[in-house]
Amino acid sequence: MTLLEQARELLGAYPVADGHNDLPWALREQVRYDLDARDIATDQSAHLHTDLARLRAGGVGAQFWSVYVRSDQPDAVPATLEQIDCVRQLIERHPEALMAALTAADMEAARAQGRIASLMGAEGGHSIANSLGTLRGLYALGVRYLTLTHNDNVDWADSATDVPRAGGLTAFGREVVREMNREGMLVDLSHVAATTMRDALDVSAAPVIFSHSSSRAVCDHPRNIPDDVLERLPANGGIAMVTFVPKFVLQAAVDWTAAADENMRAHGFHHLAATAEAMKVHRAFEEANPRPVATVATVADHLDHMREVAGIDHLGIGGDYDGTAFTPEGLDDVSGYPRLLAELLRRGWSGPDLAKLTWRNAVRVLGAAEDVSRDLRATRAPSNATIGSLDG
Repeated sequence: MTLLEQARELLGAYPVADGHNDLPWALREQVRYDLDARDIATDQSAHLHTDLARLRAGGVGAQFWSVYVRSDQPDAVPATLEQIDCVRQLIERHPEALMAALTAADMEAARAQGRIASLMGAEGGHSIANSLGTLRGLYALGVRYLTLTHNDNVDWADSATDVPRAGGLTAFGREVVREMNREGMLVDLSHVAATTMRDALDVSAAPVIFSHSSSRAVCDHPRNIPDDVLERLPANGGIAMVTFVPKFVLQAAVDWTAAADENMRAHGFHHLAATAEAMKVHRAFEEANPRPVATVATVADHLDHMREVAGIDHLGIGGDYDGTAFTPEGLDDVSGYPRLLAELLRRGWSGPDLAKLTWRNAVRVLGAAEDVSRDLRATRAPSNATIGSLDG
């Protein structure tokens, strides 16, 4: 049996629980949620990283669908609600393949039924508009993690890619974390500044996650996780879900991306723009300046280091498909996960270790957040604090 065949066999038992996929945003941007125009029951390889056949081929058994909106989005809360509605529509359209999941038990039930557990994560604290009531509302609608920031600071937390303002979390930011613990919503520390990571770990009574981040020691990008933070995950119980985005995993790609982003801005585009016109600019830049290519081995290097620092019980996978213009060679879309497992098998990772990486750790963390929530709800009333009352 080849390593790739072994990987597929392992995924048949313990499929991938992926921490982050931006399909809902791609559907918003490309076709304004016209799900007939981008029917994921058919081959969408010309437009998307994700469709049902490729999810199956990749051995995906659970997916946190990102209900992301840009941090400069006017009316971020209704835009987030539209993203949630998109995920609901996808699940309703494809009940044979997708199953709504709110709990760790739901994830296991979906796995037993051969369906893909579909969870939601809101990417950026701007989606709660400084309101703990809105935070609870998102939880009631099924959102099971909140990434505290996206690329820009929020009023109560610093982002990894903005000029520091709060020095981590403000008093209201710490209250957001406590209220997430009470609700059972996972605290996601991807995108946040290292100071915010450390503050959140100081406050959180539940395991945290990094839904799509890699190792800063391996690739020095502020979106990645410093070793001192990885070292704290065993005590916290959380997980770091390695991402595949080349500009976060390959140092040469970090440098190339900085130049490409500047080129986008010089042409009047936001550096994250993915419209047809923006992609023309990207392609022209790439023709003149060949893009450094990350590979499956590049991602495996991150996992090897992260396992050494945090331990196998604190790792997962968050590909960030349909949220990036570029992907590593061999991890071109959601069908690529078996290639990553095959590379890890080649490096000596065991079957039980891979089962933790792909499935068991993610299920455990969500279940632990539920346990913490059950205890806190018995002793703590919902917080009605405001940012004004706590931060002045």
